[in-house]
Amino acid sequence: MALEPVAGEARPAAAPLLAVEELAVVFPARAGPLTALDGVSYRLARGRTLGIVGESGSGKSVLALALLNLIPPPGRILRGAVRLDGIELASLGDDELAALRGDRVAIVFQEPMTALNPVFTIGEQIAEALRLHRRMTHAEARAEAIAALARVGIAAPGLRARDYPHQLSGGMRQRAMIAMALACEPDLLVADEPTTALDVTIQAQILELMLETQGRLGMAIQFVSHDMAVISEVADEVGVMYAGRLVEHAPADAFFAEPLHPYSRALIASVPRIGGGTTRWAGRTGRIPGQMPSPMRLPPGCRFSDRCPLADAACREVEPALEQVAPGRRVACFKVGR
Repeated sequence: MALEPVAGEARPAAAPLLAVEELAVVFPARAGPLTALDGVSYRLARGRTLGIVGESGSGKSVLALALLNLIPPPGRILRGAVRLDGIELASLGDDELAALRGDRVAIVFQEPMTALNPVFTIGEQIAEALRLHRRMTHAEARAEAIAALARVGIAAPGLRARDYPHQLSGGMRQRAMIAMALACEPDLLVADEPTTALDVTIQAQILELMLETQGRLGMAIQFVSHDMAVISEVADEVGVMYAGRLVEHAPADAFFAEPLHPYSRALIASVPRIGGGTTRWAGRTGRIPGQMPSPMRLPPGCRFSDRCPLADAACREVEPALEQVAPGRRVACFKVGR
């Protein structure tokens, strides 16, 4: 018989659905290993959305692929752990991973044309996942595939289900991939720039569908985007990536009210505003000068130091750790709050 907690005793916190610990990913190169991710750690609970932001090359998409153990060879996970509901994914065999992908965890890839199979129709690709993971008959799976296409706003879904990927526009392919990802109602949805190819009307419809599905299932979402406005709408938490590392992780409301890392401030300040308005941070950081360092030539100390207006000699010598500075807030910076 399970014991009840003693009166006044704190209940243990619920285990996170997703736990990422010191994750590092490398790609071999002639000049030496290229480290695309370096010691990334965070947690994501059921029913929560984590928005991952950062410039191109910061490691956002590599992180998304690493969660499902989909790093293209010869790249590999060098160290660290990814646990889904306590299951260490790196320990699973190919068959076990195949059973998990598309069922308990699904991904929306950034480029659907290279992710969709060109020799199968869109309807067949969605139906295949439903037959495999939901044990539906061919007729049931086809009917549900058509319904899934309708939910993402594809007109005449019965006809479009018969089309091959090359017969659809880029925006329709993206919606078809989202339909496929949501069809089996996963515990975790990893969405890599899922709305980039969509016009604003369809984008709003897709975001509403994702959030409705999340509310109904308690699904967790890791939402990768360069669009800070979209992140501010959908995210409960925000993680900021820079040069392969997580440099800030905070509740979304607190993050957008007062970003603590200089890079985070610069990202928000760089968002164009109608009428030329700026954020309170624009005057302190302005546009981000320079470029992100190559993973082959990372500077000593803080990786942002060459572009940071607050950096001093200490910043260029010692790399700051990602540390908690307030409840739920972690920042990798010696100049927090300055």
